[in-house]
Amino acid sequence: MVFQYTNAFVTIASVNFDKLVNFYTKLLEQKPVPLIPNVYAEFNLVSMRLSIFKPKNTNESEFESNAKSKISLCLEVSNLEDAIAHLTTLGYPPPGKISIASHGREIYAYDPDGNRLILYQPARGSH
Repeated sequence: MVFQYTNAFVTIASVNFDKLVNFYTKLLEQKPVPLIPNVYAEFNLVSMRLSIFKPKNTNESEFESNAKSKISLCLEVSNLEDAIAHLTTLGYPPPGKISIASHGREIYAYDPDGNRLILYQPARGSH
């Protein structure tokens, strides 16, 4: 028997479910489908699914920790300045400056729960 993965997606657990769903609805400019209020929301992007769920047992410190995560949600954008302006309008301006990386220009930002976002605009010819 051969085992094969058939799909993968990123999931964020949040006790601040409504706030996070509202943030990503505005950031991604789409409504989650499916949406189970106060339980689960899923955003379907071109090459990825992002889901948010509310943990059933919110007493577990695992989901309430304020420790910085080592995982980042990287979002490719066509215009980095427009993406920064959009985040700023949502009330979550990136705290740093644009940096240049081998793959293009990027900036770090954070969602309402403090999850790291990396917005990047690819360098011309890097795709």
